[in-house]
Amino acid sequence: MKIISWNVNSVRARIDNITNYIKDDKPDILLLQETKTQDENFPYENFENVGYNSYIFGQKSYNGVAIISKLPIKNISKDFIKDEKKQARVINGEIQLKKKKIEIINIYVPNGNPINTEKYEYKKNWLKKFIAQVKKKISLGSNIIIAGDFNIIPEEIDVYDFKRYENDALGKLEIRKKFRELLNVGFVDVYRIKNKKKQEYTFWDYFAGSWQKNYGMRIDHFLLSNNLIENISSININKKPRSKLKPSDHTPIELIIN
Repeated sequence: MKIISWNVNSVRARIDNITNYIKDDKPDILLLQETKTQDENFPYENFENVGYNSYIFGQKSYNGVAIISKLPIKNISKDFIKDEKKQARVINGEIQLKKKKIEIINIYVPNGNPINTEKYEYKKNWLKKFIAQVKKKISLGSNIIIAGDFNIIPEEIDVYDFKRYENDALGKLEIRKKFRELLNVGFVDVYRIKNKKKQEYTFWDYFAGSWQKNYGMRIDHFLLSNNLIENISSININKKPRSKLKPSDHTPIELIIN
């Protein structure tokens, strides 16, 4: 089973890139972030035409998450946490992998910049609530996949110039500790356990030739609960979509589980 996570930075603006990607790479499930459209304006038909159902938690102009799937998704929920700003940032549902029921949680974590503002406090509170809910799920022995744009640089190796981001909301120590706290609940960062020393990125800014200079960062992640480690087949950061015309500033991460 191939599951991909991709911050598309407006699903309607990137719809041709997304559908071309689907035709070329044939994922079973796409977890999209920053769809930037209300449910009623989502391009359902484009996905139906290539054989996928869409499950949406949308918001006008900002945020938004979606699960696009060839497989049936059960128990779709849009209220994983109580979001103080009522933003569309989490959608979750259940799939069946042979005898295992797996909960997939698709997230778009607040950016949090600039620090020393309420945006940063919102990010910290959001992560605190999210981790508390995940702990409850894990305590019940659930099989869980968390994927999406975490807006967190986990380690120095995950950004082209760590010094530039030490006091940024993506790289501050207390935010990176939240990522570590989530792992310690009972998860693995799939990319990093498969690639101990490799330096690859999932995001390159549009400005200052970041893509051409490879000034990137790894802020999009797949976390799997420890009871799914044996099901991991491979993980890949596919850079091709970032090189297309009118790309998202993020590129897909592709997880294969068996």
